[in-house]
Amino acid sequence: MPLTLKLTRRWTERYALVVLSGLLPVVLGLFIIAWQADRSLKLVAKQTVTEAVRQFDQMLDNAALATDVVLPLSGQECTQVELALRDQVTRRPFVRSVNLVWDNQLYCSSLFGNFKETVNPENYVAGRLWLMSGNPVTPNEPLLILRKQKDHQGVLVSLYGFHLVNVLGLINHKTLLLLQVGDAWIDRYGVARTTPVPDYPVAQVSLPSAQYPYRVVAGFSEGEVWRFAFMEYPGLIALMIFLGVVSAGTVRWLQKRASSPSHELQRGLEAGEFIPFFQPIVRADDRQWAGAEVLMRWQHPREGLVRPDLFIPFAEHSGLIVPMTRSLMQQTATLLAPQATSMEPGFHIGFNITARHCQDLELVEDCRTFLKAFAPGHIKLVLELTERELIVPSELTHRLFAQLHELGVMIAIDDFGTGHSSLGYLHEFNVDYLKIDQSFVAMIGADALSIHILDAIIELSAKLGLGVVAEGIETEEQSQYLAARGVAFLQGYLFARPLPADQFIVSLRERPARKT
Repeated sequence: MPLTLKLTRRWTERYALVVLSGLLPVVLGLFIIAWQADRSLKLVAKQTVTEAVRQFDQMLDNAALATDVVLPLSGQECTQVELALRDQVTRRPFVRSVNLVWDNQLYCSSLFGNFKETVNPENYVAGRLWLMSGNPVTPNEPLLILRKQKDHQGVLVSLYGFHLVNVLGLINHKTLLLLQVGDAWIDRYGVARTTPVPDYPVAQVSLPSAQYPYRVVAGFSEGEVWRFAFMEYPGLIALMIFLGVVSAGTVRWLQKRASSPSHELQRGLEAGEFIPFFQPIVRADDRQWAGAEVLMRWQHPREGLVRPDLFIPFAEHSGLIVPMTRSLMQQTATLLAPQATSMEPGFHIGFNITARHCQDLELVEDCRTFLKAFAPGHIKLVLELTERELIVPSELTHRLFAQLHELGVMIAIDDFGTGHSSLGYLHEFNVDYLKIDQSFVAMIGADALSIHILDAIIELSAKLGLGVVAEGIETEEQSQYLAARGVAFLQGYLFARPLPADQFIVSLRERPARKT
């Protein structure tokens, strides 16, 4: 079977976090910049509208001074006061004309002298102010008229529309301004309208005059927030983009760093760097080799020989433990099949398997391929269930172990007594051997409680008719204690450390044949 790794994650899954981490500081930064730009625009609009009101009030104040001077002249003959009216026009800035009214009849104008026109007080907001779109003399130029009335006397002072438009357009050319008097309003384009006042989409501010019945509205057009932000904060925006790139790059680097063990394991698998080491298992009665546990080692090109505890957890987590075990079985078969004559019949060869191996039936085919390399019945293949991951009993796992037993494969529970699932395995699966964990063996002669647990495990295996293998034998005292209690198979440094393939084969050939 090909030893390949299928990529299970799509591009979007692999890079979604990178994209999000890059966008997050940019989006948050732009949001903060936009918020600050909006606040700044509101401040600008408020300052602009305040200045506009100040200037309009100043214009109307000049007009009000003119009304105060000429109001007492109302009722006199126009020819007698005409020069006085024109004098106020020349003296007062922004004033276009001064007109006298008697009983709501305009009868004298600084522009035309005698003039007759009816004055409608309802045209004036609060009786004081009227924004006209024009008059017969200047039909396209708006006029702002200030009215003052006292009994029968009245004065009308008109202000140039040109000055009004200048204020609206020149205070801040980026700010949209309009002057509203009642229902009428004008903007920088100088056309008086009575349509609804437009709403400015950005930072709209409205400020009424405290002295006269009008208000000024300021704001900005759509998109001004971003135009303002890019104009005022280019360095900050560039910084946000830079931080986004750095964030995305950092996350990508961390992803590569986090996933590098898997990539390195895949590379090592393809390069054939995972090799078998063999630790002999001896019979307790005569110390003859009864089998060997096949242990995986990583012959790394730079790090040298890597301990299994440094890479096996990564292999199990990534799912690579399955093809790695398959490779180990293939290498073992290739190495030991030619040495079959040096092994006594029934020689045990054991491999560790995990929950990952029990997720499909491919393990059956791997075992069948392995057994075919040897003469029928010459060896015993033993699969040792490790408990780093729980093997969940299911219809699939029961089918798997049933087919393995049909092949003659034997099942052992590794490190029995330390995992939470050992007793459950005895109940669910047809187990052949128990391997007593070395932590119990190490307590022989040292800890009474552990000795009782050890004895209980040995007694349990005898009642269940299971074979027992004790691991971690390092002293003669441990060996003799276990042999005396009927433990048939021993494994540990007392007999041999894990050996590379060449040393194991040499030792296997040199071992004397077992006496029958």
